[in-house]
Amino acid sequence: MASISRQFAEWVVGLKYEDLPPAVVDRAKGLTLHAFSSALVGHGFPDSEQALCMMQEEEVGGGGAATVIVDGAKLTKAGAALVNSEMMFAGGKWDTFRMLTHPGCAIIPSALVSAELEGASGRDYITGLVAGYEVMERMAADFIPTVMSRGFHPGPVFGIFGAAMAAAKITGLDAEQVHGTIAQCVNLASGNVEGARSGGKSLREGGAVRNALLAVAMARHGTPGGETVLEGEGGFYHSYTGNNLGKLRYSFTGNNATSLDKLTTGLGQDWMFLETLYRIYSTPGYNIAHVDVTAALCEEHDIQYADVERVVSHVNFLETQYPSPAFPSRGTIPKIDSPHYYAAYGVVKRGFPLLKNVARKVGEADPPEVLDLMTRVEIVPVHAHTLFGPTVTIHLKDGRSVTKVATGREFIWGFDEEVRRVRGLIPGMPIPEAQFEELIDACRSLEGLAKADRLIELSLAAP
Repeated sequence: MASISRQFAEWVVGLKYEDLPPAVVDRAKGLTLHAFSSALVGHGFPDSEQALCMMQEEEVGGGGAATVIVDGAKLTKAGAALVNSEMMFAGGKWDTFRMLTHPGCAIIPSALVSAELEGASGRDYITGLVAGYEVMERMAADFIPTVMSRGFHPGPVFGIFGAAMAAAKITGLDAEQVHGTIAQCVNLASGNVEGARSGGKSLREGGAVRNALLAVAMARHGTPGGETVLEGEGGFYHSYTGNNLGKLRYSFTGNNATSLDKLTTGLGQDWMFLETLYRIYSTPGYNIAHVDVTAALCEEHDIQYADVERVVSHVNFLETQYPSPAFPSRGTIPKIDSPHYYAAYGVVKRGFPLLKNVARKVGEADPPEVLDLMTRVEIVPVHAHTLFGPTVTIHLKDGRSVTKVATGREFIWGFDEEVRRVRGLIPGMPIPEAQFEELIDACRSLEGLAKADRLIELSLAAP
C-alpha cells in the first residue's frame, strides 16, 4: 500500500470542485467570512500592528506582490500570510477543531495569498481550502490531546500541513510535489506551549503558515521527500505522539488507541471538515457553549437571574485541564474568563457581547449579577463526555431544577446563520457597513468569482 503521504497527495491533486458536497462548500464560505470578520476586528490590536511592522522591517528592499488584508500593505507571500494570520488570531473569532486547533488561522491566509498570486478563481480557492482542512483535521483528530501532553501545541504542529495542502492545490503542484511538500512539513512543523504557560507568547499559526509556504516552495523546486515521513519508525507520529502505533496518552473519548490507517479511510467521502465549528465569542473554545446552552435553557423555561440558586455543568474533563492534564493551568474554580463566568452570562444576559474580549480588556463592564452568579456555578469534569457539549442543570430557588444536554454541535451552522452572527461585529470594524455587506455577498457567491482576491479588495480599509 502507498504511504500515507502519497495517499494524501493523490487525493489532493485529484480533488475537483465538483467533488465537494453542498454542505462542504457552504462551510468553506462561512469559515472564510469568519476569518475576515476576525481580521477586521483584530486589525488595530497591538499583535497585528507588531506583526506588520516586523515583516516590513524583515523584508526591506525585497518587494512583495501579496496583500495584507484590511491594511493593503504589500509583502512577500510568506510575509503577508504571517501578518494575515496574526490579524485573524488577534480578532479572537477563530474556527475550532476539537478544542486545541484553529485551522483557519493557518489555512485561510495560505489559500488567500496563493489565490491572489495565481489569479485563482473562487472555485479554485474553495477546493484548495477544503483540501487543506480535510488533510489537517484527519491528521490531527485522534492525536490532539496526546500531542499537547508532550509540550507541542497541536495548532501550529498540524496547521502547517493544512496550510501547505491549500497552497499546493491552488498553485497546481503534482502528486510527487505534494508528497514532497508533506515531507518538508514534517521537517518544519513546530510549536511549543511552555512559553505561553510561563508568561511569554508561543509561536502559533502565523509561523506555521510561513513554514508551510517554504515547504511548498522546496517541493516545487524538486526537494525530494522520504517515503514514510508520517508513519515511519522515526517519522512524524513517532516524534510528536511518542510512537507510530496509534497508542494515545490522552483522548477526548476515553479510547486510548487508534490506527494510522484511519487517516485516509473514507477520504473524499466522510468529510471531517464538517466537524469544524465557529468560535464566535473571544474566549477559549471550551467556554463558548456555556453561554449559549445555559441561555437556551433559561429561554425554554423562562428563567431569570433572580430565580437561580445555582448552576451545575458536567463537561469533558479535558476542558478543565487546559492545555493538558500533563500540565494544567486551569481548573474548576469560578473566576472571570472561566466557564462559570460564561454560564453566568448565559443566565443574566442570555448571551455574551461579541466585541468583548476579556483577555485584551476590551468591551463593556461586567454586570454585578454575572459576578455574583458565577460563584454559584459548579463545573464537574467527566471522562468521555461530549466535547463542547456541557450538560447544564439549573437549580431554582423554589426547589425545582431543569436540565439541558448539549450536543457539542451548537456552534456548527450554515452560512446564513454565520452572516446573522458576524453582523454583530460591524460596530468594531474599520470598514463601512455597506462594504462589509459586499464582502458577505462575495463570500456567499464565492464559487462564481472569477478571481478569489476580490475578497481581499473588499476587506481593505480606507487609508
